[in-house]
Amino acid sequence: MIGTDKQHGSVLVLGAGAQNGLGSALARRFASAGYDLVVTGRSADKVGKIAADIEAAGGIAQAETVDVTNVDDLDRIFSILANKGPISAVLYNAGNNGIIPFAELTAEQFQAFWHVGCLGGFHVAKRALPLLEAQGSGSLFFTGASASLRGRPNFAQFSVAKAGLRMLAQSLAREYGPKGIHVAHFIIDGVIDGEIVRQKFGDYIDRLGEDGTLKPEAIADTFFAVHQQGRSAWTHELDLRPFKEAW
Repeated sequence: MIGTDKQHGSVLVLGAGAQNGLGSALARRFASAGYDLVVTGRSADKVGKIAADIEAAGGIAQAETVDVTNVDDLDRIFSILANKGPISAVLYNAGNNGIIPFAELTAEQFQAFWHVGCLGGFHVAKRALPLLEAQGSGSLFFTGASASLRGRPNFAQFSVAKAGLRMLAQSLAREYGPKGIHVAHFIIDGVIDGEIVRQKFGDYIDRLGEDGTLKPEAIADTFFAVHQQGRSAWTHELDLRPFKEAW
């Protein structure tokens, strides 16, 4: 059930879709603390189900279809967010991944990964930060990956996007932290046990065994804990991985 200790402000989740995925887990976690959620993704049906589940549990949630590479979509969603009043957090969880040998990687594919994984974060920050700066508070969080730190074979397109997003987050944290805005980057180092991965690589997840993957709810708990930090001891970057992950 949704908690009764209501918090002030709204939370925007960008990159939700699967019912059992990180985006939906983030939405449920913040909603459970009483925040007013705006849940977005490219599928109206999927984000609608997430919002409906939150409201059925007693929370507040609005579903909107958003493509983070479409600036008109982002202008619309931030207009909605601004009209809700104080903004507590903007969570950029949009991304895509895929195994593509470099010899087969096209310029169009390379650009598509970068547009979602990095440029979308820029467009979101350009719209979120003026609103957060005006109120002198709020969180802007980005979801990273192992590829934020290192490139691996067959993942050039993903690594470039995630590394760029990490540098964007670092620059923004240094520029806007002194203005009261908490910018943080979360490195997810391992496989998330979500709906999409289970559908594609269920056998692999089973082979990893118990607690061999990251649970979306556990990741969401960490996002929430960082959001709740007092500003005398803010975290900018942390990494999360299963206890048995090789690193």
